[in-house]
Amino acid sequence: MAEKQESYQNGVLATLAVMGGKWKPLILCHMGAGPIRPAELRRVVPGISPKVLTDQLRELERDEIIERHVYNEVPPHVEYEITEYGHTLNKVLVAMSSWGEDRIKRLQDKGQTVDLVYPEHDGYSN
Repeated sequence: MAEKQESYQNGVLATLAVMGGKWKPLILCHMGAGPIRPAELRRVVPGISPKVLTDQLRELERDEIIERHVYNEVPPHVEYEITEYGHTLNKVLVAMSSWGEDRIKRLQDKGQTVDLVYPEHDGYSN
């Protein structure tokens, strides 16, 4: 049986198919510094439920953006790491972050109270 052919209106939609939504860019930003355990991701991505995190990680793994490493220990532990292919999204993440930082500054200049919790591009800018 032949696979269903996918069509995208443009490249932006193809990118969003892989990393669209609220959670995936945040997950990738926190994974950029190196391998990370799911519990640590839940801690640094506040508001994400364990089920949503698992679903998002599986989708990123399916799209070859991250890889899952299972260590046969007691207790067993799992780490996720961005693949070489996944690192090609670094420029996209930095551009999104820079635009957002400019947006925050613009809002602050207008007198709005807006905070930037993680101003660094640690990990995902490398």
